[in-house]
Amino acid sequence: MSTVIPKKRLASGLTVTQKVFVRSRNGGATKVVSEHYLRDDIPCYSKACTRCPEIVKPDANNQYPNFVLSDSPVYAEKYGHHYVVLDTNIVLLAIDLLENKDAFCDVIVPQTVLEEVRNRSFPIYTRLRALCKSDEKRFAVFHNEFSEDTFVSRLLNETINDRNDRAIRRCCDYFQKHLNQHRDKKVKQINVVFVCNDKKNRDAAAGAGIMADSLVDYVTNLPNGEDLLDFVPNMEDGPSFSHKKETKFPDYYTTARLMGGIKNGTLYQGSINISSYNFLEGTISVPSFKKPLIIMGRENLNRSFNGDQVVVELLPKSKWKTPSNEIVEEENMDANDNAEDGDSPNEIISDKERLFLLKEAQKASSEESSTRIQPTAKIVGITKRSWRFYVGQISENSVAKDSRTSNAARNCFVILMDRSLPKIRIRTRKAGELLGQRIVVAVDSWPSTSKYPEGHFVKSLGAIESVQAETEALLLEHSVEYKPFSKKVLECLPKEGHDWKVPTKLDGDEFIKKRKDFRDKLVCSIDPPGCVDIDDALHAKQLPDGNWEVGVHIADVTNFVKPNTPLDAEGAYRGTSVYLVDKRIDMLPELLGTDLCSLKPYVDRFAFSVIWTLDNDANIIDTNFHKSIIRSREAFSYERAQLRIDDASQQDDLTKGMRALLDLSIKLKQQRLDAGALNLASPEVKVHMDSETADPGEVEIKKLLATNSLVEEFMLLANISVAKKIYDAFPQTAMLRRHAAPPATNFEVLNEMLRVRKNMSISLDSSKALADSLDRCVDPQDPYFNTLLRIMATRCMMAAEYFPSGMFSYGEFRHYGLASEIYTHFTSPIRRYCDVVAHRQLAAAIGYESLDFSHRDKDKMELICKNINKRHRNAQFAGRASIEYYVGQVMKNNNNDTQEGYIIKVFSNGIVVLVPKFGIEGLIKLEVLGDANSAKFDDENFSLSFKDQNGDAKTISVFEHVNVQIKSVLDPATSKRKAQLVLV
Repeated sequence: MSTVIPKKRLASGLTVTQKVFVRSRNGGATKVVSEHYLRDDIPCYSKACTRCPEIVKPDANNQYPNFVLSDSPVYAEKYGHHYVVLDTNIVLLAIDLLENKDAFCDVIVPQTVLEEVRNRSFPIYTRLRALCKSDEKRFAVFHNEFSEDTFVSRLLNETINDRNDRAIRRCCDYFQKHLNQHRDKKVKQINVVFVCNDKKNRDAAAGAGIMADSLVDYVTNLPNGEDLLDFVPNMEDGPSFSHKKETKFPDYYTTARLMGGIKNGTLYQGSINISSYNFLEGTISVPSFKKPLIIMGRENLNRSFNGDQVVVELLPKSKWKTPSNEIVEEENMDANDNAEDGDSPNEIISDKERLFLLKEAQKASSEESSTRIQPTAKIVGITKRSWRFYVGQISENSVAKDSRTSNAARNCFVILMDRSLPKIRIRTRKAGELLGQRIVVAVDSWPSTSKYPEGHFVKSLGAIESVQAETEALLLEHSVEYKPFSKKVLECLPKEGHDWKVPTKLDGDEFIKKRKDFRDKLVCSIDPPGCVDIDDALHAKQLPDGNWEVGVHIADVTNFVKPNTPLDAEGAYRGTSVYLVDKRIDMLPELLGTDLCSLKPYVDRFAFSVIWTLDNDANIIDTNFHKSIIRSREAFSYERAQLRIDDASQQDDLTKGMRALLDLSIKLKQQRLDAGALNLASPEVKVHMDSETADPGEVEIKKLLATNSLVEEFMLLANISVAKKIYDAFPQTAMLRRHAAPPATNFEVLNEMLRVRKNMSISLDSSKALADSLDRCVDPQDPYFNTLLRIMATRCMMAAEYFPSGMFSYGEFRHYGLASEIYTHFTSPIRRYCDVVAHRQLAAAIGYESLDFSHRDKDKMELICKNINKRHRNAQFAGRASIEYYVGQVMKNNNNDTQEGYIIKVFSNGIVVLVPKFGIEGLIKLEVLGDANSAKFDDENFSLSFKDQNGDAKTISVFEHVNVQIKSVLDPATSKRKAQLVLV
């Protein structure tokens, strides 16, 4: 029970209201009084106001608030010059429209709305706060909850939602009266328009004399409204789709039923993973089952998107099955669907899908005793959507030729670049104009009566296959932040800019006095060719007793990136730098990465150094950590360092130190391998770009030299040493990285392939057993087979992840791939935020400086780790997508090349071939291989038999070496350039 006590004026001029709550615990009553203070000096932030600038007081830093609302806002015939007040749902559903540069300037955001948005969607809240900081958009937050003139108490029996609606209306009314009374007489009348899609709320506003309109009506009445209507999301009173002839998906269970089912073990939750080869099949891993649950068919997938957090219900054992062995693509299954309402009976389940599901059911009944049978389930609820901006292109088939020049709004389908996602239906007046363009769309909803999700157009990126459009598309697809750094971020950099230098005297600042002067050490860096963001360097020196002093020196980024600054917040948000073929998307501004922090040769630089004493067998005798100053003697590429080491005529101390580092690194690597470290592989290639035209030239497989391993071993050793130190100092919040052991089920199919095709097997008893068994899997007739197997084994592994040490017990810290009990990332703070945190924690651990609260709080550290895990994964995907795009461009000029390939997957209607030279995988469908009617798929032996185009009988199997002809084509569905392979 709660009671609101009327307001009373305090001597200080503030007003206070009190809420009295009566709480009952164990039969006893407790009275709780909550006080809410109100002010009379909260400004309106309008430049047209004559009163607020006179009453407002400066803050603790003697700063006055910025009056951002224009005294000459946008004019519309219906509204005149006006400011806009937004409802919470408008912000939540139309945030990308609010961000549009051609709409929504001079917007008042009530504190009530801001807090509601924060509670319902923190990502959208972050975007709204960014708008409020933008000088161009002029969004002003008005603290109506603390203003005497606008605060409203909750009435008896009034819901919180109704109270908040009333508070927003009160805010509108206050602004209109305030501006009428205090507007500068030289300024034209300014009205206040309340934009809200809740008709009841609008009617209440109109009854109070407030100008109110729905989003679609407001946009329609703007001077550029016709151009903006495509951006309006599908919501109440907005453009809508009818589904009179469409059947219905199953309804989701109620929240209470979902929570109860999860609690009592009848329902399970996890993340849905849709197959990239079969859009009708998804899997979800849950702890209760060794094998993933299979979700088969559109009805059971029940409107889920790849990556959604879902709740599933188990199907009867009679419906359990093996994973599908058929390639199923949406464009083939639903080619005749029409986007326009009422044009065709867009049933949820098409005849082709029914046929597919019938075949799968028949297969399941004949495989009841198979060891590959997996549980099946259906989705009964979605707890968290993975929706984001999606990139695709309008399907030509969904836009009639006779309507392409019309400006009338029409429905059309957008096919997304990600094949695991469904096409999206949007309504637009620009369908003809947008054909052939990469466009960005947002999803608004997926009603149970609609076969497809519904969304709206956001923006065009440019022509398909143009470098700019394709690059921006892959960055958006992988949620990479690529906008320029803001003014506030850049203001955190040293004012001297490129002229900044390490102080020459070390007896000034107390922190500089704590630094070790290592400028006499023969330090050098070894990096890829052309590297400018050099964040690591090394040195080695033999000691009088015959042992070795070895140092790893890491760029001291935290000297410039201080906690709780805009620069730190931006680095934490971006999480990592992203490396594309033709560019680098920096985590930190270029001035830091390529200049002030980069350990360039011949100049003094701040560093964080790990210094070991090692014996001649590379055993650690002693470890020390120091903030330091170094002066690198040389910046080598891997190739140049290797040449110098191999050149016997080079006998200078720097070269001798490099030779010692190489010798010690070989012993360190052997120690790791003896402990069970894995030597895995991935098909990594390098695209050479023309230095003048920036066109892709040729592709080659990356060659690894001994110097690559030299650097890697000492970086690994530094990371392990730092991990131990920060864990000892901060056992609950140390920033660590773990790599879990893979479950045996991950390797079941690969092991079965090896047993059947090669009479080999992989052991999973330990990482050492796995490493040894991989070494034994050698085919004397095919030198590449072992590399191929390591590539396939890598895909069966678990993903490594960052975590604060308090999340797991020590035994779970283990990095399986490196065979290390504890590990972190410390050696690349220019390009990884994890390393920035590790630097701060290490500095505190050695007593150099105190540690910020955000890195001592377990909950905050969990949020940091969650973000950087996502950013790290997305950066990897974006880098691979960039290589894939440029390899496609190279192949355009090398059509009909014949290359060696290896079959890595066999389906009942096609095969997947890996081409090592280009690092690409290509799908060859059965109709291209030969006669589909003659084909026989042997699931047990992973082989496919068929008659080829000449009528000759052929059988092909997994691991088989084949020659393929490569053509570069545009995927007819996604318009992505891909390799089309043909068996030779």
